[in-house]
Amino acid sequence: MINFNVPPYVETAAGYIQECVQNQKICGDGAYTKKCNEWIEQKTGTAKCLLTTSCTHATEMAALLAEVGPGDEVIMPSYTFVSTADAFVLRGATPVFVDIRPDTMNIDETKIEAAVTERTKGIVPVHYAGVACEMDTIMDIAERYHLWVIEDAAQGIMSTYKGKALGTFGDYGCFSFHETKNYSMGEGGALLIRDEEKIEDAEIIREKGTNRSKYFRGQIDKYTWVNYGSSYLPSDMNAAYLYAQLEVADRINEARIALWNRYYKNLETLAQKGKIVLPVIPGNCVHNAHMFYLKAAEIEERSALIAYLKENEILAVFHYIPLHSSPAGQKYGRFHGEDVYTTKESERLVRLPMYYGLTAAQVDHICDKVKEFYGC
Repeated sequence: MINFNVPPYVETAAGYIQECVQNQKICGDGAYTKKCNEWIEQKTGTAKCLLTTSCTHATEMAALLAEVGPGDEVIMPSYTFVSTADAFVLRGATPVFVDIRPDTMNIDETKIEAAVTERTKGIVPVHYAGVACEMDTIMDIAERYHLWVIEDAAQGIMSTYKGKALGTFGDYGCFSFHETKNYSMGEGGALLIRDEEKIEDAEIIREKGTNRSKYFRGQIDKYTWVNYGSSYLPSDMNAAYLYAQLEVADRINEARIALWNRYYKNLETLAQKGKIVLPVIPGNCVHNAHMFYLKAAEIEERSALIAYLKENEILAVFHYIPLHSSPAGQKYGRFHGEDVYTTKESERLVRLPMYYGLTAAQVDHICDKVKEFYGC
């Protein structure tokens, strides 16, 4: 059986985790948490990175820092994971969904401005599959209407737009290190902070509303409760597992890119015959091979393809059901404009196995079975 996903693992992780145990430092903000923060800061150029328990919690922190509250509206795509909306719904805000582009499956930047109202507080671009949204246009809208930009870059680490790291354009960027991501700590994430003046507020929120971070740096002689917050610190053992991967991040990235390119080359003839549609990477984007997907003709063909691959011991999956069509999406949010592509394109998409450790021979086998399904 070829699994859809296998969590990444680097052998040095076991020793790093053991070190945490031996040093009796397994809670948050230990040595490996700090190493991960520093690595991400150096790699992306963000002013500050704070490792979190999940990308969901990173997004919740961003919503708190942006002071999103009841009556506010936040513009985002409907084709995304529920956490994108949940972070703002928890604050009493309304997600306003707009249509996506069919080429990248990202938010259609030309639909955003029409959705802006006097209640709009921010824009949440989601970089689907690690391919950047059109950030120049989005940042221009945000500047003109004085809106926060919170990048959902859950899938975007190691990806860039016009040479700049995803997650560093907006006021805040959110990474995921879930086991399905390119780099993993099981459950985990990170908040990227663009502006230095927001760092102390973020540290307070992350440390349960206390100024404990300043205490540990020796800036104050005791810490106390100073604002609202929660416990968003991951265990240092999780960070140790992640740091082992970050040390060889380029190696992992290059391996994934090679697999992605192999998929594309193998399936290109099917696309040329009009049987499937392959991913599009705009010229100003460098992606991270987070996933490889293809699009079937419609939902029935997609279901049949997934079933055929499963019969051949290959686990492929579909992805998001658009949030605006879900019970909670209908209760808490609204769709602005016409759903031209969101539902139609989401019903066509099939994700093929993609993970560090997948072999070239396995990719060739998967592609052969896809070709068999289409009689080619």
